[in-house]
Amino acid sequence: MANINLLPWRENLRAQRKREFGVMTLVFVLITGIGLWGWQQFNQSLIDNQKRRNQFLENEIAKVNEQIKEIRSLEKTRKQLIARMKVVASLQSSRPQIVHLFDELVTSIPDGVHLTSVSQSGNGVSVNGWSESNARVSAYMRAVEASPWLSNPNLKVIEKGKGKSDQKGDNAFTLSMTQVVPKAGDKK
Repeated sequence: MANINLLPWRENLRAQRKREFGVMTLVFVLITGIGLWGWQQFNQSLIDNQKRRNQFLENEIAKVNEQIKEIRSLEKTRKQLIARMKVVASLQSSRPQIVHLFDELVTSIPDGVHLTSVSQSGNGVSVNGWSESNARVSAYMRAVEASPWLSNPNLKVIEKGKGKSDQKGDNAFTLSMTQVVPKAGDKK
């Protein structure tokens, strides 16, 4: 039998397989590295895209917040203007009421009753005066109750002998009443 040495051939085959394994390992490492780098770039692009979207939303939210502040400012101004308009309208509607108040005070006073002061607070009217008798104060209260512009007469004080005239039978009184606006059919 012939003696054939197969060792160099086996060694050459082993060396070739080691080189192929090394090359294949290097190729797989490179492919894995490129794949990981691509995956990282893809994820980073998704993150950057989401950051841009978030920044856009934050900018839009800031714009809307500015618009909301402006709307609130306009609402506040609107409310102030409406309040002013209501005050002006109430002043316009109450302008003739003082004329009616003085007219009713004059027309409802019976003989023997004299007013010394008249004060008004809101719709409340308070009068001070003196009369020749208690019956005349009662007649004055009935006249106030019958008036379409005055109501709810309430006698606060009546003092005998405290009137302004020289007669000792005079009675000083304080009377409060409410000024009202009659309905359209009740006006004189």
